[in-house]
Amino acid sequence: MQLGTRWAAGSEPPASVPAALRPAIAEVEANLAGSVSLSKGHWTLTWLEGRAIAELDAGWEVLQTATGEVIARPFED
Repeated sequence: MQLGTRWAAGSEPPASVPAALRPAIAEVEANLAGSVSLSKGHWTLTWLEGRAIAELDAGWEVLQTATGEVIARPFED
C-alpha cells in the first residue's frame, strides 16, 4: 500500500513524488505562474494500481501510464 500526500503548489514536491512526475509538475506550474489558482492551489498525490497521480486543485493532473509515459492534462471530472 502506498500513501498519498498533499503539498502547496509552487513549493518543492515531497520526496514521495516520483522523479518521473516532477518535470511535468514543474511545467504545469510554469504555465500557470502568476495565476490566482496556482498561488492558492495544492497538489494531491494518490496511487491507482501502483501508478502515481498528482492532481492540482486548479484543474490539472499529472499521471504515469502503464507504459511509463507521463501525461499532464486538464482534470476530467
